[in-house]
Amino acid sequence: MACLLETPIRMSVLSEVTASSRHYVDRLFDPDPQKVLQGVIDMKNAVIGNNKQKANLIVLGAVPRLLYLLQQETSSTELKTECAVVLGSLAMGTENNVKSLLDCHIIPALLQGLLSPDLKFIEACLRCLRTIFTSPVTPEELLYTDATVIPHLMALLSRSRYTQEYICQIFSHCCKGPDHQTILFNHGAVQNIAHLLTSVSYKVRMQALKCFSVLAFENPQVSMTLVNVLVDGELLPQIFVKMLQRDKPIEMQLTSAKCLTYMCRAGAIRTDDNCIVLKLDHDLKHAHELRQAAFKLYASLGANDEDIRKKIIDTENMMDRIVTGLSESSVKVRLAAVRCLHSLSRSVQQLRTSFQDHAVWKPLMKVLQNAPDEILVVASSMLCNLLLEFSPSKEPILESGAVELLCGLTQSENPALRVNGIWALMMRKLSTEWLNSLPKNMAFQAEQKIKADILRSLSTEQLFRLLSDSDLNVLMKTLGLLRNLLSTRPHIDKIMSTHGKQIMQAVTLILEGEHNIEVKEQTLCILANIADGTTAKELIMTNDDILQKIKYYMGHSHVKLQLAAMFCISNLVWNEEEGSQERQDKLRDMGIVDILHKLSQSPDSNLCDKFAIPGLSPLTSHSFNKYFFFLILTSSKHCFRHQRYKGE
Repeated sequence: MACLLETPIRMSVLSEVTASSRHYVDRLFDPDPQKVLQGVIDMKNAVIGNNKQKANLIVLGAVPRLLYLLQQETSSTELKTECAVVLGSLAMGTENNVKSLLDCHIIPALLQGLLSPDLKFIEACLRCLRTIFTSPVTPEELLYTDATVIPHLMALLSRSRYTQEYICQIFSHCCKGPDHQTILFNHGAVQNIAHLLTSVSYKVRMQALKCFSVLAFENPQVSMTLVNVLVDGELLPQIFVKMLQRDKPIEMQLTSAKCLTYMCRAGAIRTDDNCIVLKLDHDLKHAHELRQAAFKLYASLGANDEDIRKKIIDTENMMDRIVTGLSESSVKVRLAAVRCLHSLSRSVQQLRTSFQDHAVWKPLMKVLQNAPDEILVVASSMLCNLLLEFSPSKEPILESGAVELLCGLTQSENPALRVNGIWALMMRKLSTEWLNSLPKNMAFQAEQKIKADILRSLSTEQLFRLLSDSDLNVLMKTLGLLRNLLSTRPHIDKIMSTHGKQIMQAVTLILEGEHNIEVKEQTLCILANIADGTTAKELIMTNDDILQKIKYYMGHSHVKLQLAAMFCISNLVWNEEEGSQERQDKLRDMGIVDILHKLSQSPDSNLCDKFAIPGLSPLTSHSFNKYFFFLILTSSKHCFRHQRYKGE
C-alpha cells in the first residue's frame, strides 16, 4: 500500500531523522514475529508525547508497514492491537500527521479491523478512528462511504464502555447535516444511544448527550421521536432536565440545554411547559454569565498582545462564537462580545483576514441600528477600526449606509457616541487609498463626492453645533474633521464657496473663546488650509477681524500658536499666486512684517526647532529658520516649496 506524503521530503527534515528513528522502522521488517512485536511496543513508548519522533517515523515510512502488519492474517492479535495503538498515537500529533495517515488509506484498514472478534483490538481501532475523525482535516463523508459501517458501529455499542464512548464521539463529530442525521436515525441511533445516558461512565453519558444535540439540531423528526423515548421508565426530556442541575458539570448543563432548546424549536416540547421554561431560564442565565465572563477574559487577554490575539482567533470556531454573541438576547453577553471583537480588531492582520472572512461588519451594523448606549459606545469604536484605510470591510460598510448612521451618532446626548461618530467620519475621509487606482480626474471627483456626502449627511447646522460642543473631545474631533475636509485646493475653494460664511464665524468664535492651546492650534490650522485655497483665501483677506487674530497669535507666548499663525501668513503671501502683491501690501500695512522681523531675531530655540529640516545640524537648521523668516518677509520666488503649509 503506497503512502503519499503531503510535501516532498526536505533536506532539513531528513537531517533531523535520527539513527534511533531508523532503527524503530527497521525492526518492523524483522523475520522474527516476536522481535517485530517488541519493536512496535518500543516504537509506541518512543512516540508518546514526542511530535518530532512521530514526524520522523512518518517520513521514514513507518505508517505503510504498520498498516500492513495490522491487516495481515498471519499477524497475532496482540501485534495488530499494538499497531493500532501506535497509529492512534501518530494521529494525535499534528494535522500534517493526520493528512499523511489519510493518504495511506488508514480509515478502510481500521474499519476492517472492527470485524475482528477480539475486543481489545476493536477498542484500539475505534480509539484511533475517534482521533482521526475528530481532526478538522478529516472529511466526515469517509464514515458514510461504505453503507455497512454505520449498522456495524451500532452493533458494537453494546460491547464495552470504551466502544460506547468512542463510537458516540465519532457520531457527534461526523453528523454535519440533515443527510447524516437521517442515516444515523434510520439505523436506530436514538434507540441504541438513549440508554447510554444512564451509564456509570461520565464520558459515555457526555458523548451520548452530544450525539442527541447534533441529531436534534433543526430536525423535527428526531426531536418528535426523542420526546417519547423512555429510559429506565423515565422520559428522555426529564433526563435532560436532570442533567441541567447545578451539581452537574458545566459542559453537561450546556449540552442538555441545547437538546431541550432544539426540541422546543421543533415543537416537540411546549414552550409554556413550566418544568422546561423555569429550568431553562435559570440555567440559560447561568450560561449567559459564563459566556459573558469568557468574552471579557478574551478581550482582556487580547488587548495589547498580537500573538495572543492570533491564538484566540485561530481557536476552532472561536470567531463564529463571538460573532454569534452579537445577537444574544442578553445585553451583557452582547456587550462582552462586542468588547471582545473590539479588542481583537486592534490587529491590522486580523482586520485584513479573519474579520473579512467572517464578515464581522454585517452583524456589527445590525447591533448599531438598535442597542443601548453602553453597547453603541464600544460598537462604534470598533467601527472606527473597520473603517481604517487598510481594512477591506470599509467599502461594504460605507455602501450599507454607515454615513447616515454615524451622522446620527453625532446627535447623541452621550459625548462618547458623538466622538466616535465624528472619528469614524474622519476615517471615511482618510480612507481613500483606493482612489490611487483611479485616473486622476476620476480620483478627484470621487474624493470630492466623499466630502460632499459627509457635509450633506451631517448638515452644516449639526457641524457647527458640534463646533460649539461643551465636550473637549467632541470639539477636537470636529475640528479635525473640518481640517480634513478642507484639504486639496479645489476642494477648499468648493466647500468655502458654499459654507465659507458659517465656517469663518465658527473659527472666529473659537479663537475668541476660552479654549486651550490645542483647540486654538487646530483652529489656526484650519485657517492655514483655507489660506491655501485659490479663491478661499479672500475670505481671510477681506475679514479684518480674522487677520487681527492671526497677527495676535503670531506674537503669542506659545510656540504652537505662533507657528500655526505664521503658516497662515506664509500661504497668504506666496509669490507665485495671483494677487500676492496686494495681499503682501495689506499685511505689511497691518504690521505683520514688523512681527516677522522680531521673530526672525528670536533666541527661542523651540521656535527655531519647529522649522528644522531632517538631516541638518542644529546650527545649520537654525540658520535656515532665519532664512525662512526672511523669505516670508520678502516673499521670494526662490522659497522652498516643501515648507509651505498644507493641512491634511
